[in-house]
Amino acid sequence: MDLKQLYEKALNLIPLDIEEGVELYKSAPLEELMFIAARLRQTHNPGNIVGWMVDRNVNITNVCFSQCTFCNFCRKKASDDAYTTSLDDYRKKIDELFALGGDQLLLQGGMNPELGIGFYTDLFKTLKSLYPDLKLHALGPPEVVYLARKEKMSFHEVLAGLKESGLDSLPGAGAEILSDRVRKIVSSAKATTDEWIGVMKEAHRLNLPTSATMMYGHIETIGERIEHLIKLRDLQAEKPEKAYGFITFIPWPFQDQGTSLLINHGVKSRYTGYDYLRLIALSRIILNNIKNIQASILTVGKDFGMLSLHSGANDLGSIMIEENVVSAAGARNKFNANEMQEIIREAGYVPGKRNQKYEPI
Repeated sequence: MDLKQLYEKALNLIPLDIEEGVELYKSAPLEELMFIAARLRQTHNPGNIVGWMVDRNVNITNVCFSQCTFCNFCRKKASDDAYTTSLDDYRKKIDELFALGGDQLLLQGGMNPELGIGFYTDLFKTLKSLYPDLKLHALGPPEVVYLARKEKMSFHEVLAGLKESGLDSLPGAGAEILSDRVRKIVSSAKATTDEWIGVMKEAHRLNLPTSATMMYGHIETIGERIEHLIKLRDLQAEKPEKAYGFITFIPWPFQDQGTSLLINHGVKSRYTGYDYLRLIALSRIILNNIKNIQASILTVGKDFGMLSLHSGANDLGSIMIEENVVSAAGARNKFNANEMQEIIREAGYVPGKRNQKYEPI
């Protein structure tokens, strides 16, 4: 294939197919991909502002039947350190969040067999009654699929009930790689590819703002990475005209420390910084209808976080006051608000604090 023709096609926002995406991933020089992606970043987000935010990731429970092979965080019900977060703990964590200038809680956790839809709707209502200004970015497609099965409800009914109870936006958690071949190994008890897509389709119909993610660098192929991106792009194209849809895309590399995927399957993380930049650039090129690309500075660190901003990304995410899942598998990068802003300035951009909807604050 002629790389220049593919570049021209991308710059004109003409969708690339899987074969074209794989060709770019495997053959295009990284500096050329970064250049094209940086131009496309300006098409979608003109100017020099790079987004960042303050939020807190609180895990509702660490009990989960899924037992994904890449996760060190989850526990079985009988484990000595199993827990479900108490209301007093929520109060302490939310008070600290507001004191540090944030107003969003990223609420996630295991799929605990003892927790049904009533638990979550009651929790959301209680938190919103105590903190009316609190924004809940909570759960994800696997939890919605689990609740729908447990309660014999449709995805629409589960999401509508959660939204009515205070859910403000739905994270793109549990996407991993949208390939059932991969999912059977890394997250066999979770939502299938079609189920994950089905939940997001219903969320878009309800006009819930959503994000999309990718956890890569384990057993997936380059083709499966590109196919994942195209499935997200195609789903975004189906959203109702004025719906939020996918506001952002966030890829992050597999962290292997102590995971079953490493210990029992011998799968090491294939992460390299330069391959991450290639993926960020291809994400910007393939996802021609998703406005924001967020770099996972928590997993890749300062240097490649900065380089990502020259590779198509326009956001560095949250200072993440609290995060327990990827850190349990080896992620050790953490930055406060001043450090995050300095990193953005050092990269040559202007920091712009924003909310989950990517609206400036």
